[in-house]
Amino acid sequence: MTDLSGFPETFEELRSNPPEGFTLSERLIDPVILIDRVGRNIVACLAGGRLLRGAKSIYRAPSNHHSWVVDGTVIRPLPRDAAHVFEEILQGSDPDNLPFSEAVRLIRDTGAVMTTEPAEAFLKAGCIAANGFEGEISIPGLTASLFPYQARGVRWMWETISHTGGLILADEMGLGKTLQIIALLLMEPPEAESPALIVCPTSLIANWVREFARFAADITVMVHRGPGRAGIYRELQKTSVVITTYDTMVNDISIFSSFEWSWVICDEAQAIKNPDSNRRNAIITIPRRRTIPMTGTPVENSLLDLWSLADFAIPGLLGSRQNFEATYPDNIDSAQAIGHLTDPVILKRRVADVAGDLPERIDVDIPLELDDPLADHYRLVRETTLAKYPVAGALVATLQLQLVCAHPWLRCDDDLDHDGEGAGIMRTNAYPLMTPKMERAVALLREAFFNGRKVIVFAIFNRIGELLREAFSGFSNAYWGAINGSTPQSDRQDIIDIFSAHSGPGCLILNPKAAGAGLNITAATVVIHFTPVWNPALESQASARAHRRGQTQPVTVYRLFYKDTVEEVMIERSLWKSELANESVPVSSRDATDLKRALEIMPEKK
Repeated sequence: MTDLSGFPETFEELRSNPPEGFTLSERLIDPVILIDRVGRNIVACLAGGRLLRGAKSIYRAPSNHHSWVVDGTVIRPLPRDAAHVFEEILQGSDPDNLPFSEAVRLIRDTGAVMTTEPAEAFLKAGCIAANGFEGEISIPGLTASLFPYQARGVRWMWETISHTGGLILADEMGLGKTLQIIALLLMEPPEAESPALIVCPTSLIANWVREFARFAADITVMVHRGPGRAGIYRELQKTSVVITTYDTMVNDISIFSSFEWSWVICDEAQAIKNPDSNRRNAIITIPRRRTIPMTGTPVENSLLDLWSLADFAIPGLLGSRQNFEATYPDNIDSAQAIGHLTDPVILKRRVADVAGDLPERIDVDIPLELDDPLADHYRLVRETTLAKYPVAGALVATLQLQLVCAHPWLRCDDDLDHDGEGAGIMRTNAYPLMTPKMERAVALLREAFFNGRKVIVFAIFNRIGELLREAFSGFSNAYWGAINGSTPQSDRQDIIDIFSAHSGPGCLILNPKAAGAGLNITAATVVIHFTPVWNPALESQASARAHRRGQTQPVTVYRLFYKDTVEEVMIERSLWKSELANESVPVSSRDATDLKRALEIMPEKK
């Protein structure tokens, strides 16, 4: 395009000295503000709009001070005061470096004297824009190999947040949101004076600590919770990353809001979707340079969910809550209009979208921590069981400790039931239904259901299914079924057929011994091992119910276990024995070494 910026700014002056090769039209066209990207900057350009055969064409002015635009070889006039009105509408904002929220405000303001139109590149959805980046990235200090889609995600997030200050990471479960965030932090490691703050449910703290240790050992991490937590904000400025829980954040908001954090990252950000909640009202007061809420379910109940997340990520992005609710009722048209504005700052990819980058099976171990009452209960059960069964104590005690880890309401009083399958439920007000493990399982189920996926939950104690379904709420269209030792053989395939044919999400709760062989459940793409098993072959057979011939999608296999308990020993020994079996012959499910270690390891109070 010919540079005409040196020609007169007014159309009247241009008449006396028109550029060579151009003709002048005397017909006014409507002035428009065009929002576009130039490098990392968002820019506002003065332009003109013209309807031609039902399609609107936008033509840029040579500069924001020229009251005419160039349409091929035709120069068309804008109103004389177009440049002046353009400046007034921007209200002092720099048109060459416009904040993202200000650009969206202009687009939303349909009642302005001059309309604002986004360029195609400006409103490109995050998942589409991410595909334009290279699938490889080298990050100093990262001891992990990123899948191509993860590398693209990190590149996109870094580029996007540099000019927006915030974004929403909404990748589907199993795609490694935690690893992508760790890689992103390593792009510019936080310094102690302004560390990164990660707020998450209690059940995810152990996983964050573990992932940092595995993939970014040079990043120092502090867990802020419990009676030993920091008392003044200066004590938080001694590390690169601070991890805390939502409830602790609310209780200690005066400390967290005392200085500016380099990042505030919220995992399971549905916890702050309610704009009236104490959690959200507290967290928005924390000074921060960059903000990322993480959730695989940005909208669960209403469009206000998205307003709450977007306004936290980029304050003011969708205007005030009052104006938002008045402008966008809960319907499809509103959802599309809002998505037009928020898609550029949301990275949401499904497993199916990136299946080509993924292995056929994704294994995810999720360490959890017993809360203090459960840790005390765990110790008490160990001591009383060993005292009651001095001869067979080790074997009986490990089973009783497995029951505690599965759920504190489970009881097995049958000395002949060595596997605890028949354990019953004894409800008590001393321990809630929603334990850390139950909370994590429900969260995984909820996200899977939200994305229309089917799930298999394996649990060696049959009554876990009842407790899990009781703890779960919503999704009235979901199918629930169970197969265990008491399920007649003649009924098992019918249950699977109904589960597979169900048009919506579903959950099958299976005992791995009853459903570990002979069943084909490829309708499920998510597997959750609620309770570990001693025998790696049994666990492998169970996972293979979904991950087998006929499965066309990657299968994500989650193993939930409590740190510093019998379950951690089961996981560690299962891995070791699985490797040993691959080299030689199958090994026994447990031995004296296993039992000794299982009784030695003890959870610490937090």
